[in-house]
Amino acid sequence: MTTETRPPHPPTTTSRQPAWEHHDVLDLDDFSVAEIETVLNLADRMREILDRRIARVPALRGYTVVNLFFEPSTRTRASFELAGKVLGADVLSLTANTSSVVKGESLIDTVRTLRAMRTDAIVMRHSMGGAPYLAAAHTDASIINAGDGAHAHPTQALLDLYTMRSHFGDLHGKRVVMVGDISHSRVARSDMWGLAAMGAEVVLCGPPTLLPRGLRASDRPAHAESALPAVTIETNIDHAIEGADVVMALRLQSERQQGGLLPSLHEYARLYQVTEERLAKAHPGYLLMHPGPKNEGTEIATDVASGDNSTIEEQVTNGVAVRMALLYLLSGRTEAPGEPSSEVRA
Repeated sequence: MTTETRPPHPPTTTSRQPAWEHHDVLDLDDFSVAEIETVLNLADRMREILDRRIARVPALRGYTVVNLFFEPSTRTRASFELAGKVLGADVLSLTANTSSVVKGESLIDTVRTLRAMRTDAIVMRHSMGGAPYLAAAHTDASIINAGDGAHAHPTQALLDLYTMRSHFGDLHGKRVVMVGDISHSRVARSDMWGLAAMGAEVVLCGPPTLLPRGLRASDRPAHAESALPAVTIETNIDHAIEGADVVMALRLQSERQQGGLLPSLHEYARLYQVTEERLAKAHPGYLLMHPGPKNEGTEIATDVASGDNSTIEEQVTNGVAVRMALLYLLSGRTEAPGEPSSEVRA
């Protein structure tokens, strides 16, 4: 079964000044096309810095970033640490089990304490959806959502957009297929907002039990507005991948699932694993993506995960550049992305 709504062509901006009105980065549902482009354009400059022999500039000297992680992380946490350090910021990383949270301190008290120490930005990952929004309401430090439950992961979505744009340029009309556990994926939700804004055709594919309710028009009352942008829903992976420009495999979020959603991992892999045979139906020159961590042999075959069309490692590198751009913008810099200060150009 397939339901489809084509996204409108994205508006263009003619302003020479970069668009940026955010004090926090909580999700992409309130980002304009121009603001997304501001981040992606500045990330181009940050990639240039990362590609230098000595990737260090003093652009954020005196700016303090705290990584506050209540869930395990490798890529996101390490990339934010590196992003801040490359730009000369002071970076401190905390985990819940090494903070006063284990003594009963509330999230509100934690962020207030960090701000009292003159912290400028707090990068937060939390198991509860909405936690970064609560934090943002109780501190004037900038809050960056590094993943909240099954709700959102905006910086991953931005690095995904950046990776696609670096290969395709304009994303309007590109068919982007996300395969797997859509219902529990915060990456999928944020990617939906970003891709829809940029005019891509978004296709979600997975077992019916792993597709969120409310995406199909038939699931909603006639007067209700969707909480997510218009997408195509397809439960047959071969139909979904046909003609795809991008195929993104998603990890089964077993830590967020209740029992009984799948008969077995073997059955899931048989029906929904992204394989070379299935990818043969994609558009020539397709990109294979995965937000990580990936379970090879379950949602993605080992040979294609490291194949010529895979951009999985490129996504990791681009994540540092995108997070550098966000920290730079949140610090209050006003220079246009094409004309950064001498500190960024140095």
